[in-house]
Amino acid sequence: MAIDKRLFNVIGVGLAFMLTFMAFQTMGNIEATILKNVNHDDPSFTGSGYTSLAIIYACLSISNWISPSVISMLGPKWSMFIGSLTYLLFIMSFLWPQTWFLYTSSVIMGVGAAMIWTGQGTYLTQNSSSATISRNSGIFWAMLQCSMLFGNLFVYYKFDGQDYIEKSVRTVVIWVLSALAIGGAVVFFFLPNPPKISDDEVRTEEPTSGPLEVFKKAVKLFQTPRMLMLSLAYFYSGIELGFYSGVYSTAVGATTNLENSKKLVGLSGVFIGIGEVLGGLSFGILGKKTTKWGRDPIVIAGFLIHIVAFFAIFLNLPNQSPLGDTHDDAFISSSGVLAMACSFLLGLGDACFNTQFYALIGSIYADNSACAFGIFKFVQSVAAAACFFYAGVLPLYGHLGILLTLAIVGTAAYVWVEFNIRRRAASDNKNVDSESE
Repeated sequence: MAIDKRLFNVIGVGLAFMLTFMAFQTMGNIEATILKNVNHDDPSFTGSGYTSLAIIYACLSISNWISPSVISMLGPKWSMFIGSLTYLLFIMSFLWPQTWFLYTSSVIMGVGAAMIWTGQGTYLTQNSSSATISRNSGIFWAMLQCSMLFGNLFVYYKFDGQDYIEKSVRTVVIWVLSALAIGGAVVFFFLPNPPKISDDEVRTEEPTSGPLEVFKKAVKLFQTPRMLMLSLAYFYSGIELGFYSGVYSTAVGATTNLENSKKLVGLSGVFIGIGEVLGGLSFGILGKKTTKWGRDPIVIAGFLIHIVAFFAIFLNLPNQSPLGDTHDDAFISSSGVLAMACSFLLGLGDACFNTQFYALIGSIYADNSACAFGIFKFVQSVAAAACFFYAGVLPLYGHLGILLTLAIVGTAAYVWVEFNIRRRAASDNKNVDSESE
């Protein structure tokens, strides 16, 4: 049986992202906790994990407007490779904790992140057809989120029984994460280019336009009614990304009424990853069926899952937990089991949203994927940056109120877009049948 080269490429880019984000997502999950211990050793160090992550996503959002132009010049493979090197720089900056260096590397990584994500969206689309885009999106998402399993499981064991994370432990963790980032860069370097195939077999975007033309296309696309509505859904996913990737695990670790709370920081990331992987694999395996039913039922399921998670978090964790260690009581006796269940639900719901975002973009914007993915990451990154900017001052209940409101608006917007896509497709089919008669 001949090997499907496009599927091989999808698995390859999934592996590269898994290694790179095994390093970065683990670091993002523990960054606030790590830097608090750095400040304990060196009071002159004033760097904030929330501020660092906010800078990353702010620069990512701005850079997404130029990343399609970069893709048009370098191609998706080399854009992803260069972007992966900025992730390595950011992680290694923790070996020499200086406030200015932390924030400078955050800026550089934000620019690189725009390159790696827009390149990924283009590369995935170039290796997919309308029949395989849902499957490939699910496979990629599952492989990507495996990074949360292994990286955070390592942290779970390294932080076991430690209320204070010693420098020697921090150094080992940073070196291991740096090695993973190097591995990801190597895989990006050796990724093959998409195979040359006929237009009726797969729809791909050829980056023939110049950088200025690509930028103009991105601005024009962003102003369309469909993309503006999708942006509401993207904005929710960005706020939720900031919450689960930096705020929630920090809140769990700061809830001293939880036994061995610092250890639960890593375990929370593991359960988020389990939910992400389960969701990605499910939608990858069921890709053809979900396309037939429509993508909106999965998004609605993700919405309901998140509502349950938000309510349970509201009951289980104290209001001040995102802001620092607290002995306050929650509405119920804080439970580590319930906290991990909420982590799982956050990951599963996030997979529902994001796999369908990828599938929709790769399906309806296949001829303009770099611009479409660039806009997606722009809006999502603006939202994530906003979440991290207010994370340092907003208590837990404020986070949950914002999430609930945006979940309702974002889900409704996505369902509206899907409804109009199906209505237009039905109208086109009806016109074709009329002409054939």
